[in-house]
Amino acid sequence: MRNIRLTIEYDGSGFNGWQKQPNKLNIQGTIEKAIERITGEEIELMASGRTDRGVHALRASCEF
Repeated sequence: MRNIRLTIEYDGSGFNGWQKQPNKLNIQGTIEKAIERITGEEIELMASGRTDRGVHALRASCEF
């Protein structure tokens, strides 16, 4: 198994922060679903930090 590092940028408007939360739109869950659609594999991202609701990020790092 290998780790892949992503450097991402996002506009957090309309999201409830980075971390997955039941029944709430969040950055982590959205990216995980997109990667699963592309690769066909279920993954879990590990981030170097998190943001709160409505916060944007520039050059944030995460791995899967």
